[in-house]
Amino acid sequence: MTIWNELAGLDFELTTVDAGGVPTRSLQAGSGDEAVIFLHGTSGHLEAFARNIAPHAESYRVHAIDMLGHGYTGKPDYPYEIPRYVEHLVNYLDAVGLDRVHLVGESLGGWVAAYLASEQPERVLSLQLLAAGGTVANPVVMERIKTSTAKAVQSDDIELTRARMQLLMHDPADATEELVQARHRIYHQPDFVANIHNLLSLQEMEVRQRNLLRPDRMALIKAPTLVVWGQENPFGDVPEAKKMAEDIPGAQLELYSECGHWPQHEQAAKYNPLSLEFLAKASAGAKASI
Repeated sequence: MTIWNELAGLDFELTTVDAGGVPTRSLQAGSGDEAVIFLHGTSGHLEAFARNIAPHAESYRVHAIDMLGHGYTGKPDYPYEIPRYVEHLVNYLDAVGLDRVHLVGESLGGWVAAYLASEQPERVLSLQLLAAGGTVANPVVMERIKTSTAKAVQSDDIELTRARMQLLMHDPADATEELVQARHRIYHQPDFVANIHNLLSLQEMEVRQRNLLRPDRMALIKAPTLVVWGQENPFGDVPEAKKMAEDIPGAQLELYSECGHWPQHEQAAKYNPLSLEFLAKASAGAKASI
């Protein structure tokens, strides 16, 4: 598997969008009436969704972006807390002329997507939360994320980047050499290194507590919501996913066996049709309610 093979035969554009003054890397494909926005996890980048872009582009306008302070997007010097991520996402939607969208967020991306859905429900057609963070503050998990990321960024040793990637996967072999190389190059941009403390600010207990997705906020989400979780997720146990689905009105929960924090291989193959079926139902429901 390579990213280029996954995108082979697909017309797409890789561009930079000015999102409220933050240059934002964006991969766009497809031409459907509705748009799907893919949001990656902590220290990630848009390549995380290489397998998802082409299947969704058959029916939707797809946007996969590098979020605030991540990938090749701008890295302003302030802590990246959830309201900052939400502001950046809204600025991106406004810049590309999207009023209502489907949001698919993995880990941190799910946290941001759910927060936006609770604050501006009129902008979210549906919500898919893939191993989403933000509902708990587990100091062991937080330290694992902070330490593994900081070590990989602060050292030139690519094996530390590989270890950080393998932490996400149920099968370490799914952290392909191409993904490791792409992540290693991003990690060692001078502005990425300089702002790693801002990117990891949500792993500090005081900061995380004031950004959490608490039940009262989750209850405000009106969009049809799908919660996807791996049963071997090293960053959160299944009860966390079940509680998330319970706190969001009408949410659906899908659990995958032999799956870690980042669905790959067979899990990705199963995820695409599930995602597309959910999007179709959400779209039909939205149109019926108009």
